[in-house]
Amino acid sequence: MQFYLDGYVTGDPEVAPAVLPAEVDVLVVGTGPAGVVLAAQLATHPEIRTAVVERRDGPLQLGHADGVACRSVEMFATFGVAERLLREAYWVNETTFWTPSASDPATIERTDRIQDVEDGLSEMPHVIVNQARIHQYLLDVMADAPTRLRPHYGWRAVDVQVGEGDHPVVATLEDAAGARRTVRAKYVVGCDGARSAVREALGLRMVGDVANHAWGVLDVLAVTDFPDIRLKSIIRSQAGSIICIPREGGYLVRLYVDLGDLDPGRHLTKDEVGLDRVIAKAQAILHPYALDVRSVAWWSIYEVGQRVTNFFDDTRGDPERDPRVFIAGDACHTHSAKAGQGMNVSMADAFNLGWKLVSVLTGRAAPSLLRTYSGERRPIAQELIDFDREFAARMSAKGDDAEYSHYFARQLRFTAGVSTLYPPSELVAAGARQGLATGFGLGMRFHTAPVVRLYDARRLELGHCHRADAAWRLYLFADAADPADPDAPVNRVCAALEPVLARFTPAGLDPDAVVDVRAVFAQGHRTVDPTAPHALLRPAKGRYGLQDHEKMFCVDPAADIYAARGIAPEGCMVLVRPDQFVAHLLPLDPDAVAELDAFLSGVLLPQR
Repeated sequence: MQFYLDGYVTGDPEVAPAVLPAEVDVLVVGTGPAGVVLAAQLATHPEIRTAVVERRDGPLQLGHADGVACRSVEMFATFGVAERLLREAYWVNETTFWTPSASDPATIERTDRIQDVEDGLSEMPHVIVNQARIHQYLLDVMADAPTRLRPHYGWRAVDVQVGEGDHPVVATLEDAAGARRTVRAKYVVGCDGARSAVREALGLRMVGDVANHAWGVLDVLAVTDFPDIRLKSIIRSQAGSIICIPREGGYLVRLYVDLGDLDPGRHLTKDEVGLDRVIAKAQAILHPYALDVRSVAWWSIYEVGQRVTNFFDDTRGDPERDPRVFIAGDACHTHSAKAGQGMNVSMADAFNLGWKLVSVLTGRAAPSLLRTYSGERRPIAQELIDFDREFAARMSAKGDDAEYSHYFARQLRFTAGVSTLYPPSELVAAGARQGLATGFGLGMRFHTAPVVRLYDARRLELGHCHRADAAWRLYLFADAADPADPDAPVNRVCAALEPVLARFTPAGLDPDAVVDVRAVFAQGHRTVDPTAPHALLRPAKGRYGLQDHEKMFCVDPAADIYAARGIAPEGCMVLVRPDQFVAHLLPLDPDAVAELDAFLSGVLLPQR
């Protein structure tokens, strides 16, 4: 058997390397968190031709980010990998705070201990897992998707130009040997990190604070008498600061170690600092506790700076242009790693953009939908920059700060990722009817709650119906009327919805492919005949026209969703975007279907 004719490549030599296509619908540059989230969404649509390139010669193996916020775990559930993540990860349950001892300031003592995620905030925990594992979960989703999408490793973008034609974006790629080739695409998304070549090609610049404070980060196996080594701990001593983050597996721990201020314009390298210096600094900060480092899995240094670009696409805010090139993640915002938000906000960028690209490329929506990406995500990045600036400053301050743990506690909703609020737009209705369901904030993520599925009596979270499939979800929360009564409001609304949904659904697709309608009844599941409600809630799907029996739910007597989410007794309709954000609240009234139709018509194109 002969191989390596054109150079050495890793992997099974009997598996021929994939050929990088000359023309695609979407070219994703980079397989960081944003890149793999975006590619995993696109991979589920076989009609979309996607290529992914990565400058490394293979998947990420070690280091980088590790904190996964509650909101991100909710997102992972839409890809079907949340259970895998939760089984493997370290769960952050509590955070402790250590400051100089009142009796001996040269030593440290625990001064506070708080719950890391407030009760009722999310059904998902805050967890820690290696970024490489996060990538692998989504690479597996890509590989198992209908397109069997896999990255092309060893290619970096060196230039991106927007021209004319059906595939107007020309990306120039280069391999490690310096060989170049071009790929034409309808859209290019730069997920290629803080030194993004795509961003540079667009002429966009990062604006913000200059880095002037250095931190070391180590993943270590150590023997220590520090009692909170398996709790997230924020330690501030006279010698500096450490954030201690236990890692998955029960033994590994990550230490963020304060290395102090830098002179303006000066940059540290790993060789200049040295691993021994970082370990010695950690030992000094932890005094009087011992830290015997037995093994270092990975380490690096970084400098704190908060920067963001003014625009996240090639239009530079021109309201008359539809974007063709986008940037996401570290390519458009950078900050410190200590708040644990970088990977999470990057993935949220891609989750926002992914369904919009799918909607446009499948003809469900006009290209103008893509203008909303930069407008929605850029303010979120700025919020992160502002938060991180204060967080990093407080962490770098010397000595005691009695307010610090209280400040940290006040930010828990932000760090959990559930405080994002998109303002009213063509994708989020104004809040005049927020009183219909006070717990489903317009422009905020759909806050799930337990229900009982009618047909099989299974207790589950309503929000776990969501999938990363670019479909909208419409929840009908019924009033107390008997669901078997044809004149019950929920049944009359279903009848009014039928022609609306049919108009937005392409011929040949299942009736729930674009707008997925589900109902929640106020009665207990043993009192409702599942065959009695409107047939829209038992849609015929697939080549055999089989009924979908998973569209109807009832209240869980142990956790009434109506009470938990402030749903009005007369019921309501809750429209949820494909990225799980609440888009509209409407009365449960057939007359309100016309308003729903008008809202959807502002986003979706009629198909028939």
